[in-house]
Amino acid sequence: MGRWLLGPVAAVTEAWGEVRVHRTRVVLSLVGVFLAVFAMTTITAAGNMGRQLMVESTERASGRSATLQVSAYPDGASTPQGTERTSQVLREAADRHEVAWWGFVSQGSGQVTVRFPTGAQLVALSYVDPSYGTMHRAVAEQGRFLTAADDRAFSPRLVVNRAFADLLGGFDERTPMTVVLGGDRPVTATVVGVMEVPYSDGTTPGAYALNSAAQAWGLVDPAMSGPPALELWVPDADAEALTAALQSEVQAALPGYSVSAYRSDAGDELRVVDLVLAYGVRGVGLFALLLGGIGVLNVGLVTVRQRIREIGVRRSFGATGGRVFFAVLLESVAATFVAGVLAVALSVALLSYAPGLLESLLPAGAPLQDVPPFPVSAAVEGLLAATAVGALAGVVPATVAVRAKVIDAIRY
Repeated sequence: MGRWLLGPVAAVTEAWGEVRVHRTRVVLSLVGVFLAVFAMTTITAAGNMGRQLMVESTERASGRSATLQVSAYPDGASTPQGTERTSQVLREAADRHEVAWWGFVSQGSGQVTVRFPTGAQLVALSYVDPSYGTMHRAVAEQGRFLTAADDRAFSPRLVVNRAFADLLGGFDERTPMTVVLGGDRPVTATVVGVMEVPYSDGTTPGAYALNSAAQAWGLVDPAMSGPPALELWVPDADAEALTAALQSEVQAALPGYSVSAYRSDAGDELRVVDLVLAYGVRGVGLFALLLGGIGVLNVGLVTVRQRIREIGVRRSFGATGGRVFFAVLLESVAATFVAGVLAVALSVALLSYAPGLLESLLPAGAPLQDVPPFPVSAAVEGLLAATAVGALAGVVPATVAVRAKVIDAIRY
């Protein structure tokens, strides 16, 4: 086994020695390869962060992958009894299919009178279940989002948008903010967090409340708002079949209703982003690597021409053509591999350890909950690409070295 390893180890050692001897030319030729690998790995890793940012942004608005939404509206006027019946049918459907994460949601369909210091006005109110926070990655800019514990509070809890908070003079976590909600039975509500409300322009007040609070405190008139929709977070593979089943089952249980079941998350759009990252970024990186490989090829040819007498002497002392070929080839491979290692190391250091870099890349007001780690696949691809370019660029010089006649090479 030792003798079997001796040849390859000696060839690699010899190749690395030649790289060190011609290090100035090698370094100059490897600049392109280094930059190409660095660009490939860095852009791929940054693309993963950008994709995660886009995923979380869309999930806050339309739910995680895969989120299904089921709604049912009567063909005639809505009644409290009809709303209760609809909610019961939707609840039974979620339990029947053993969906772990589900809840009722009504995005801005209700309105409540809010008594601001500047005067009373109607505000769009979205009422949700506690599961909404997990299903939609609800992250409050200040304070917190609604939880199941808020069901036991002695006053309704609200999460409001920035426009709402500004009308109250701003949100301060140290001092609970309260506001009177009008109607037949005015009630004082407590603001527990500030977060932008999806599908709103951000310039008009908006708020979230729990479904239980809306019913217990009479915040929304069911006859005016209609039945809430059912949201279910299910495995992506089950989304299509479950959508069809829910459509059929709910429609059968509610004759005379218009039932709609569909997937509401942005799964298709994210697949387009994945294709762009997979082919666009790699295509640009491979083109840059090709240009870097041309530089390595040119330097390899020049180096072989200058070493042609040395090669002839080695052949005269018994070095086989295969030994000479692989020695010259390994010089190119070793050089580009080292360049790839340095490029990947710099990319990892830049994206993983540079203080504050990630925060500076993200837009204001767009928190990233799950920061993706540096992709190992990007590092492996970079190293393999650098090694492959070195091998391709070394074939021509190695072939030239082997084809040189021993007598002519010694006389050169």
